[in-house]
Amino acid sequence: MSTKSTRVLVLTCSTRPGALGPAVGQWLIETITPSAARLGVELVPVALGDLNLPFLNEEEHPSSGVYRHEHTRRWSAIVDAADGFIVVTPEYNYGMPATLKNALDYLSREWAWKPIGFVSYGNTSAGTRSVQHAKQVVTTLRLVPLGATVAIRIGDATENGRLRPDAARDTAGVGLLDELVRVAHALRPMRERARAGALSGPLPGSYARPLTPDDAAEVTVLQRCCWVDEAVVNDTTAIPALHESLQEVRDWLAAWRTTGTWLDGRLLGMVRARRVDTDWHVGRLAVVPDLRGQGLGRWLLRRAEAAAQPDCRRILLYTGAKSQRNIDLYHSEGYQSMPLVGPDGTACLTKGLPVGQR
Repeated sequence: MSTKSTRVLVLTCSTRPGALGPAVGQWLIETITPSAARLGVELVPVALGDLNLPFLNEEEHPSSGVYRHEHTRRWSAIVDAADGFIVVTPEYNYGMPATLKNALDYLSREWAWKPIGFVSYGNTSAGTRSVQHAKQVVTTLRLVPLGATVAIRIGDATENGRLRPDAARDTAGVGLLDELVRVAHALRPMRERARAGALSGPLPGSYARPLTPDDAAEVTVLQRCCWVDEAVVNDTTAIPALHESLQEVRDWLAAWRTTGTWLDGRLLGMVRARRVDTDWHVGRLAVVPDLRGQGLGRWLLRRAEAAAQPDCRRILLYTGAKSQRNIDLYHSEGYQSMPLVGPDGTACLTKGLPVGQR
């Protein structure tokens, strides 16, 4: 489960004055909005004509991610924030419009591992040849085209420049969104692995990235399954990690620097850290029970330590006073136990930072 909504770009491609595209795009948005609300989807309409993208004029290859022009950076941010796309496209001479091909060619990483669906319109073929042309291009960019499509034959579907009501077309539009959302969820681990800031994790196929308030649901589940053992060993359920609400987890995710490790969309472990005066506080080190003992906890701990700010003098962390397994781990990593046990039954451990890291 994720608390992050699925952002879907509805991209209207035709820039020809008087084109049918805006009417088709408006029909689509109106038709699928109720389903989007049910599915937790944010629909973002974008008209290529409003972007004012010139023919590709970047010096560096799009795969470099080095963009000199503001229009490219703006387009990159829009596409990067999306989880999937619905393209509303005409057919021009058996192919897609040049505006769509140009917009695709501007970027690379931003498209990867996202689903793309098509609503086409035209005369003889209802725009289907445009879609087949586009699919050859989008798969090269690691976009994943859907099987579901909507094809509109202009002569049958329009009257006075407007779309006639059509229940079957409405059903097809809703079905397109449903399929896109399912595929977007399935591809999320692939997208996240390719995100800026992600790095290979300690287990085969795993990766690590900063956690954000959008990850609150997964973090809450991880905490509940990991701190039950602590409650049993320390004979207390007064452990914040067991009781925090989703909003409380969101709040501290916004305030702490937290790293999570993932595999196939599953949050395997996490650790958080932040500076307090000249101390670097490390906490909430957690690893799912079935993967303990494989070095994941040590890897996370060392990542948190390496992030300590240069003028911090020591690292502090806390664990249950009776959590001997945790204490043994920290001792083996060079931590020393402070002599006093806190009033909440926690033990404090500290470790000096190397001179070169201060």
